[in-house]
Amino acid sequence: MTHVVQSSSTAYPAKITPYVFFTCLLAASGGGLMYGYDLVVAGGVSIMQDFLLKFYPTVYRNEQSVKHDNYCKYNDQVFQLFTSSLYIAALLASFLAGSVTHKRGHRSTMLMAGILFSTGTILGSAAENLTMLLLGRIFLGVGLGFANQAVPLYLSEVAPPSYRGGLNMLFSINIALGIFGGNLINYLASHIHPWGWRLSLAMTGLPSFAITLAGLILVDTPTFLIRQNKHEQAKRVLQKLRGHPDIAAEYADLVKATEIAEHLRAKSSIRNLFHLRNAPQLTMAIALPFFQQFSGNDAILFYGPFLFKAAGLGVKASLYSAVVTGSVAVVGTVVSVLIVDKAGRRTILLGASVVMFGCMVAVGIIFGVEIKGTVSKLSSAGSGLELAMICLFVFMYKGSWGPLAWVIPSEIFPLDIRSAAQSVVVFTNMLFKFIIAQTFLSMLCTFKFGIFFFFAGWLFVMGVFTLLFLPETKGIPLDDMVDRVWRRHWFWKSFITLPEGVDSKLSSLEINANSKLSSVEINTNSQFLSAVPKQANNV
Repeated sequence: MTHVVQSSSTAYPAKITPYVFFTCLLAASGGGLMYGYDLVVAGGVSIMQDFLLKFYPTVYRNEQSVKHDNYCKYNDQVFQLFTSSLYIAALLASFLAGSVTHKRGHRSTMLMAGILFSTGTILGSAAENLTMLLLGRIFLGVGLGFANQAVPLYLSEVAPPSYRGGLNMLFSINIALGIFGGNLINYLASHIHPWGWRLSLAMTGLPSFAITLAGLILVDTPTFLIRQNKHEQAKRVLQKLRGHPDIAAEYADLVKATEIAEHLRAKSSIRNLFHLRNAPQLTMAIALPFFQQFSGNDAILFYGPFLFKAAGLGVKASLYSAVVTGSVAVVGTVVSVLIVDKAGRRTILLGASVVMFGCMVAVGIIFGVEIKGTVSKLSSAGSGLELAMICLFVFMYKGSWGPLAWVIPSEIFPLDIRSAAQSVVVFTNMLFKFIIAQTFLSMLCTFKFGIFFFFAGWLFVMGVFTLLFLPETKGIPLDDMVDRVWRRHWFWKSFITLPEGVDSKLSSLEINANSKLSSVEINTNSQFLSAVPKQANNV
């Protein structure tokens, strides 16, 4: 005799309560503000003459020399290390952070990130030599690795499925606010001599405080509490997050799914991650952050002031232009929050790829046509068009690849590999951030205006990949991703098999793919479970 256990995910009452909104906002603000601020603060500080004189006098002399063309004045590997050291440290910290998150929970990981951020802030702002300066960046980077591991997963696990995209995007809104704040503070600090650069680096203390506060006062997710056998506390937290007492079905699903996930994880979450059945998710965990970096946006964020200086603008004008692009980033992210759960992830990425491709080609043409021979400065019309194209590019990026390359991976992983898979996302993201940060100024010197066509080529590849291989995940509960997304995709469906751990635990498990309810048929002779819901983790 076979029973059919229907997925209850669509029956979960869904609403955004003030409590869940505050919880997501505080978690997102700490990690997001720090991440966004650190993306741009180094680039702005690096063109301040007081900073260059103290730490990079050779670069300062090159900047003042008329013998160096605009593309090559900052081509110095040690100089680029000031920006890139943050990301190599985050890269190395990412896998340790994954283990800490699984064992200690998201709150503890955020608290550790806050402590590391605070240490890095003190070292950097008080730096008297290059070693102290770079050590501060390394502490910030390790904190960044911990924060980027914990925050996106935390948001996915506490948000209701119908609003998961929007609430997860709070992380991206705070990244955009951090970018705007970093550019603005750099602009203001450039007027303060000789210690303006110290003010820029010291202001990382504000987001450090926010994420430390989040680690101290936020609740652990129901999934983590269940894993710790704190069932009564988990029920209370889920009730508070959902704003009503009717959480029995969702909670039962979480308990059963956690049992299965822990059984699979006991074998090895890393080994499970590289199982063939998880090939679609692993591909996205690598491809999306890779494409995010090679879109060219981070080159603009890290070294936007350098690009504006290459166009012939002065220091203050370059920093002011970066403030403009930072404000555009905030607007783009807010627009994305409003449409992401309506238009869908895939549609947004496709449209943005086309527009971003056009912007990169346009900027390359402007530089190629106007800066050549003895001409070292764009015309007024060229400068205005360059700024407009970069603003449009940043607007589209922050409404698409910027946030969604974090949102999509955080919602597609099965529970048993979720922490390990997020580590892969953070590792890949930071690896290619490091590569871009360490090589961009050298590439700019070598390729000159061709660098923009290099990124345009990658944008074309991104659009094709999205069109062919990225399925839509809008509104799909976390636990339904396999059956409602990957099993139905023309390419990825051939990789999906039942987990070995579930096959061995259950006498029989048949997936009824034709059922509109995506029901699960379970042989009642099983001694392990009488019914297995499809909810792996619907929070």
